[in-house]
Amino acid sequence: METSMETSELFQKADWKKEKHVPVIECPTTIKAEELCEVKVSIGKEIAHPNTTEHNIAWISVLFKPVGEKFPYHIGQFLFNAHGASVQGPNTSTVYTHHAITTSFKTSKSGTILAIGYCTVHGLWLSSKELIVK
Repeated sequence: METSMETSELFQKADWKKEKHVPVIECPTTIKAEELCEVKVSIGKEIAHPNTTEHNIAWISVLFKPVGEKFPYHIGQFLFNAHGASVQGPNTSTVYTHHAITTSFKTSKSGTILAIGYCTVHGLWLSSKELIVK
């Protein structure tokens, strides 16, 4: 039996001030054309997200969809691989990656920055922020 799934069923959204899984996008609202735009994305800004071997943020992906274009551009994929596991077992290491990134890109078109985070227990979380190019 084949089932159909809408994209809206895959991604969860919420207010990042009330939910620890939502990617928080921090960047200017307006930039000049071809100017580098620094984008910071973190998860658990107001409410800390767990970072254990069993429950962690595995990755963050950042995309940009220019106005008038059909598809977004994939700016970057950022993996977080250290969550306390060691040869002694889960949560025995002192090394934990923090689920926050900073990247830059440039564009000559306005559009939408999209951030997707993946929690190993609670799935995919999506947020977006408009970027105006003058």
